[in-house]
Amino acid sequence: MNTRRSPDYLAGYPPALVHQVRTLIEQGGLADALRRRYPQGHAVRSDSALHDYVQALKAAHLRSTPPLAKVRFDNTLHVIRNALGTHTAISRVQGSRLQAKREIRIATLFRAAPEAFLRMIVVHELAHLRVREHDKAFYQLCLHMEPDYHQYEFDLRAYLSYRDAGGEALWGA
Repeated sequence: MNTRRSPDYLAGYPPALVHQVRTLIEQGGLADALRRRYPQGHAVRSDSALHDYVQALKAAHLRSTPPLAKVRFDNTLHVIRNALGTHTAISRVQGSRLQAKREIRIATLFRAAPEAFLRMIVVHELAHLRVREHDKAFYQLCLHMEPDYHQYEFDLRAYLSYRDAGGEALWGA
């Protein structure tokens, strides 16, 4: 028997707000609200398109950070690591030097999502290139790169709660 609980995507938000979202899910209104706010998905479908998208954001906001060796969609992230995106630095010894290659992986869920959700998760992972912890400086950097970061994050969490409750995907696959 599987007793593993699904994550509470709305943990940490005020109880009244969580109740409002859960009520909308139960009454079937959240899907319509999200579709009105985010009417369509984005065109970033391939790993190379994602790489270009991430590089453009990085060039606009984080020019002094180390280059990215790899950027790709990963269909195992949400299931295995309970994460929507990851950033890693893989260190290898090359001769007498230690070489670090940085990678960003984005959950495949974002392949069929609104551009705002993709931008939010990419901004989040790019911010980790400069600030490791989720502290005040981290979120200030996220807001610098995307002023609506907190709204997009909340809407994404509401959407994940909707999907976790058995709701259908709202944007094309």
